[in-house]
Amino acid sequence: MLDINSIETAFARIRHNKVFELFVISIILFSALVIGVKTYDLPQWLITILPWLDHGVTLFFLIELSIRFIGEPEKRKFFRNPWNLFDTLIVVVSLIPVEDSELALIGRLIRIFRVLRMVSMIPELRLLLNSLIRALPQLGYVVLLMFIIFYIYAAAGSSFFAPINEKLWGDISIAMLTLFRVMTFEDWTDVMYETMEIHPFSWLFYLSFIFLTTFAFLNMVIGIVVNVMENEHSAAEKQKNLEQGIPTISDLQREIRELKQLIVENRSSSETTVINSRVK
Repeated sequence: MLDINSIETAFARIRHNKVFELFVISIILFSALVIGVKTYDLPQWLITILPWLDHGVTLFFLIELSIRFIGEPEKRKFFRNPWNLFDTLIVVVSLIPVEDSELALIGRLIRIFRVLRMVSMIPELRLLLNSLIRALPQLGYVVLLMFIIFYIYAAAGSSFFAPINEKLWGDISIAMLTLFRVMTFEDWTDVMYETMEIHPFSWLFYLSFIFLTTFAFLNMVIGIVVNVMENEHSAAEKQKNLEQGIPTISDLQREIRELKQLIVENRSSSETTVINSRVK
């Protein structure tokens, strides 16, 4: 009879094998190349082969997902991982035959998203994406404040510069697009010199806007992302040390405090003992 535990252990070894992980990554890259090749004009024999290659990649992903599921010691925790849910959804939808139906476009989009499985396979990419997701709440307030600055400057620019160039400052929405062009330095001097011909001091408008958005807010965004990334990296290192049984700095500091307390208590008890012995 087959031992379930031995099968689970064998699949767990395959799952954590570096060669197997590299092979899976190479298949993901191959799947991306297949998707890219389909955008070119191809000979008929290659057009015939590509669907079979696509089916083979989908079958391999199904086998790889099954290996990871069987190799998971606690099956219930497998689907608690968002990345495992994402991989399962991609594989299951890829199995649905939608090529000759109205959902063919959705099927192609799902196959394109298979490239994102690269993120779930490489821990460093997962760390980067998790950092960006965790930074979104803080970034939201920065984006809101930036939108307020954009709106104020767009309203002012539309009021003053609309007679000069209707295409750039005709209404507040177009003015906001123009300001985005200024913020990204896309030929912004052309816009500035055009308005300076009528309003010589309009350069103050552009420079103040650039200092507020490009130099201030964008650096705030970078700072928030870097800070969250450092916290995520520290948390990942702490979790890795816990799994490997390596004590963290906080654990060592706690043990040092406990040792100091024991030394103080032992010293106090020994001094009390000496005093009592002298009294006797």
